[in-house]
Amino acid sequence: MNGLFFPSKRRRFLFASRLKRELPELSSIPKPRTAIANLLSVSGLRILLPKRRRRPACSLAMAATIVPTHGFRQLSVGGGPLLLRRFRKHQRNLCSLVASLSYPQEQPEGSSKTLAELSINGDDIAKSSSSSYFPKRGETLELVCESLAFKGVGVCKVEETGFVVMCDRALPGERFIGRVTRKKGSYAQVTKVETISSHWDCVEAPCEYAAYCGGCKTQNLTYEAQLRAKELQVRDLMIHVGRFSDEISGSSSIMKSIVPCDIQFHYRNKMEFSFGAWKWLPKELLGQKQEGSDNYALGLHAPGFFDKVLHVEKCLLQSEPANLVLAAIQDCWRDPQLALSPYDVHSHKGFLKHLMLRTGRTAGTDSLELMVNFVTSSYKPDLLKPLVEKISAIPEVVCMETSEDLCPLLSYVSIMNNVNTSVGNTSVGEMEYTLHGRSTITETLRGLTFQISANSFFQTNTSQAEVLYKLIEDCAGLRGDGSEIVLDLFCGTGTIGLTLARRAKHVYGYEVVPQAVSDANRNAKLNKISNATFVQGDLNKISENFGSDFPKPDIVISDPNRPGMHLKLIKFLLKLKAPRIVYVSCNPSTCARDLDYLCHGVEEKNIEGCYRLRSIQPVDMFPHTPHIECVCLLELV
Repeated sequence: MNGLFFPSKRRRFLFASRLKRELPELSSIPKPRTAIANLLSVSGLRILLPKRRRRPACSLAMAATIVPTHGFRQLSVGGGPLLLRRFRKHQRNLCSLVASLSYPQEQPEGSSKTLAELSINGDDIAKSSSSSYFPKRGETLELVCESLAFKGVGVCKVEETGFVVMCDRALPGERFIGRVTRKKGSYAQVTKVETISSHWDCVEAPCEYAAYCGGCKTQNLTYEAQLRAKELQVRDLMIHVGRFSDEISGSSSIMKSIVPCDIQFHYRNKMEFSFGAWKWLPKELLGQKQEGSDNYALGLHAPGFFDKVLHVEKCLLQSEPANLVLAAIQDCWRDPQLALSPYDVHSHKGFLKHLMLRTGRTAGTDSLELMVNFVTSSYKPDLLKPLVEKISAIPEVVCMETSEDLCPLLSYVSIMNNVNTSVGNTSVGEMEYTLHGRSTITETLRGLTFQISANSFFQTNTSQAEVLYKLIEDCAGLRGDGSEIVLDLFCGTGTIGLTLARRAKHVYGYEVVPQAVSDANRNAKLNKISNATFVQGDLNKISENFGSDFPKPDIVISDPNRPGMHLKLIKFLLKLKAPRIVYVSCNPSTCARDLDYLCHGVEEKNIEGCYRLRSIQPVDMFPHTPHIECVCLLELV
């Protein structure tokens, strides 16, 4: 199909206006500009207009040259007379071209109609065209959410046109009014203004902050519906991004049903809160002015705001002892007599930046250990002393009665202070000080004991991590005779590698964070494991001699962060040709991309894949959130 390139709807009308002057026969057409613009839109014709500073003195219509749609090119508009001759050469064919492309199925071969012979209402044509229509910014639309995409964003379509729009906090089946805020390529973003009818599987969210907090977006959706949405998301990504449609759609599908989480609340062993000088308020409370310490907040960043904090008194995702400590801090930190000020991200003044709460479990008992980490802009222990005394005054054994049973006992509290003098928002300090107790807490996982420091990476859902690591062991398929080499990439504190070391000959782990490597080596000694070696190194910047420090592995475990694996690392794995790769991912989008590279290669970079995907196992590690974990098994072809 032939076409002209149009940068905007407004310029399409400008072109139609100028075109009317060039084609005298347009004078007999009612509303010629609307008719021409709509006909061009329906037909797929577009025009590329030069920038204003390069615009020649000739008519705007003269800047058009009919080119194939599949071969759009930047037009050189240097000479006006040349474009004038070129346009006049094609002006007779332009009308017949527009007419023939408007109704290609009705035009007999070889026939042509002029634009004056067409009696078509331009408004009707605009309504019948779905490919050219897109909502304008600020426009309100009535939408129905069809499914959930990555990060829990609702996928909707404009009813009249089928144009795709994305809406945060929209759930499948929900009918609502949305306002267009941004257009990105082939889709637009909308903000929910009003809900017309509730979504499918609707339940009442138990958290009072669910409507504002960005952490638990799907609390008002039944857990069974959450699982279906997550499983469908992984399936779609593996088909469209990973190109595994044959493996998934067949009778012997490699896609397994998602593993649910038995504990849907109070499952997180780590929560990070922020101190803020600007409290976030809902719309109905914006008129209430708050000054001084009343405007301070300790909680979670409001979605879309880096400088405003939603004040949180209690979080249903963390443990009850952690909520008790949070309540104790909230009770006194804003007292003017303590002279504690939150860090202001605009003026870069203030003392308190973050509060991190970690929960562990004492080996062999059901008692909990809690670490409280204050991240401050400077080291001033005297300012923190009242908070330290209040937290440490919590009884050594805390038992809180709930509606179901008695919660675990809190037997130990550790209080740390990380000092971060930079203006950034990170919670990792340049210096670390122990204000009370030890510098670590313990956690048990798969029969092993782990020492966790303030900045250590550890699976935030310990209970579901037991399930996840069991799946990894099953996929690894170790024979158990101590003859196989395991390469553990992105090993963190060594949790996966150490659980496999009992059945392997040797485990080699690589991690970029020095503190995590130190923790991994300490955990190996703590559990009396001598066949594990952990090395600090950036796997995104591997050199040509990477792999010379360890023998060829029989099994590779790769557990990258959200961006996935770097192409350099993928090339190394394809060259290494280990018999099995177990890919553990917290981002199904980058997981599908990396699996595609390992199995199908990268044609434009002359990289050939050499693996076959054997299984995909989604795991719900974080209920009520859009996050999904996947365990994938690849075998060498």
